[in-house]
Amino acid sequence: MNKHFEDARYYLGRASEHAKEGIVEELEPVERRFRDLTGRDEKPEPSRLEKIQSELKELETRAEGETQKAIADARERIKRYSGESGE
Repeated sequence: MNKHFEDARYYLGRASEHAKEGIVEELEPVERRFRDLTGRDEKPEPSRLEKIQSELKELETRAEGETQKAIADARERIKRYSGESGE
């Protein structure tokens, strides 16, 4: 594919992305009004990606807690060991 076609393809892709963003932005008030009128104010279920991100955040928090506990236990053992052998 020559350079002109590559450039045209790139700019068409960018234009379509911008058009999509513009349409979404323009339709937000309409969607909000529709949801208000129909009583469908509920948020859609989280996407698969959002679920995975949430699970990863939970795992990260749990791992941090377990790590801190393990470090505290190790420090306590070191103190006990140092106290026993130093006497």
